[in-house]
Amino acid sequence: MRVATAEQMRALDARTIAEAGIPGEVLMERAGAAVARAVRRMADHAGLPQRCLLIAGKGNNGGDAFAAARHLRQTGFAATVWTACAIRDLTGDARIHFQRMTETGIAAEERATEAAWQPSGAEFEADAFGIVVDAVLGTGLSGSARGVAACAIEWIKAASRFRPVVAADIPSGLQADTGTAEGPVVRADATVTFGCAKRGFLVPTALEYTGTVEIADIGIPDAYLDALPSDCEMIADGETRNLLRPFPRQAHKGSRGHALIVAGSRGRAGAAGLAARAALRSGAGLVTVLTARGVAPLVAAWAPEAMVHPGAETDAGALAKDACLPDGKDWNDFSAVLIGPGLGVGPDTLAWVERALAQSAIPSVLDADALTLCARNPGLISAAGLTATVTPHPGEMARLLDVSAREVQNDRMGMALRMAREGRCVTVLKGAGTTVVPSGGGAPHVNLAGNPGMACGGTGDALAGVLVGLLAQGYEPFDAARVAAHAHGRAGDIAAWRQSQAGMTANDLIAALPDAWKELRGR
Repeated sequence: MRVATAEQMRALDARTIAEAGIPGEVLMERAGAAVARAVRRMADHAGLPQRCLLIAGKGNNGGDAFAAARHLRQTGFAATVWTACAIRDLTGDARIHFQRMTETGIAAEERATEAAWQPSGAEFEADAFGIVVDAVLGTGLSGSARGVAACAIEWIKAASRFRPVVAADIPSGLQADTGTAEGPVVRADATVTFGCAKRGFLVPTALEYTGTVEIADIGIPDAYLDALPSDCEMIADGETRNLLRPFPRQAHKGSRGHALIVAGSRGRAGAAGLAARAALRSGAGLVTVLTARGVAPLVAAWAPEAMVHPGAETDAGALAKDACLPDGKDWNDFSAVLIGPGLGVGPDTLAWVERALAQSAIPSVLDADALTLCARNPGLISAAGLTATVTPHPGEMARLLDVSAREVQNDRMGMALRMAREGRCVTVLKGAGTTVVPSGGGAPHVNLAGNPGMACGGTGDALAGVLVGLLAQGYEPFDAARVAAHAHGRAGDIAAWRQSQAGMTANDLIAALPDAWKELRGR
């Protein structure tokens, strides 16, 4: 999905109204409906009360809140609306939607002075509201928020300690083009942005304010969006849905691909188990795990649906260099292979990986310990050819490119692009704003789903498992990487709402994958 500056977004809206004949109040109606859907989905996953407080400014962003309040009320939510402006100052489409809202019985409380936004403990009580919608300021902000708007932003920031916040189009106070904060800025748990992502969202620091970003289709024609110049893109629900294929009615386990996972060693059986479970939860028909003999029973217990093959092992409990593929199979008996989670980095493992990459022509995912071996032996990735996908975290990327982790984090898109060019491999740079670049280079695609709760052991193994599961089903490596990154982030968000960010584990993320696929595939 293309990204736009604030000026380009204004031009898109104006062109849609003038040339496509879609009135502004209809665009606003669709934007409000999208915010309402996001609020309902969050409340359902988190088990929150069906109550919502919507805080509206005087511009079009406020109009989105008025439309959202009406949609929420129609689906049984208790919607409360406060305005960070005098109601008499509402004009245009925002005035139209304010009147429609009041006609449905929703009254707005006017808070048009700075004093009205001084927080009181009673407003943050558990029964006061469930989710807060921020619609104070939109993409037209220049400079820092001031006056009543700034006070409303500070109130929302205080409320966010107790309740989740959904931002309409952009967190109030954030600069749409730079992703910077020049004054007070709302810290949202999720942002529902309209038409396409804003340029500033792809700046790493912006993630502190946007949270998960969802793009809502409000009817801007695809041809208008496709005409935007683009040197980077955001991975969105719509793009992911278009890439996913339905299963044929006559599908069977053999037709849905056979993934091979080479992973696990003494003390690290869990990495193999997590990757196998994630592949199974991502549509692969068959999953085989090749692991060291001593840990095979543990892996089988973790993923009973997988076929676990015990391979010859070293004295250190890692896969030995003479370990064979399962049951006399050769590489062509598998659809895709994942190599690396918990595998070990000893000389026997290196010899096995070197032989595997030289012999195999099937799509491969190199993760974790395989990437450590690649950093020590740069020729390994090129040996895998154009079918390889690498999934480094920032530390692993730093070792692969011989730079510091700070340098990687300061230029995530540039470093991912460099890896894709030099390694001739699809590159998935993990972390907040997972970045995917096609083999040989091209426009980076950034995933803005996910949350800090995913910063725990095992979630990278889960991503690798999702990815090999998709490759086994025949998806092209770049497509599989984009879908995997987005579905993984989606599942992480669902898991966090259910378990809390502090309490979620990689197991919780994998358990949430079916719900993520259901939301993306519809079944």
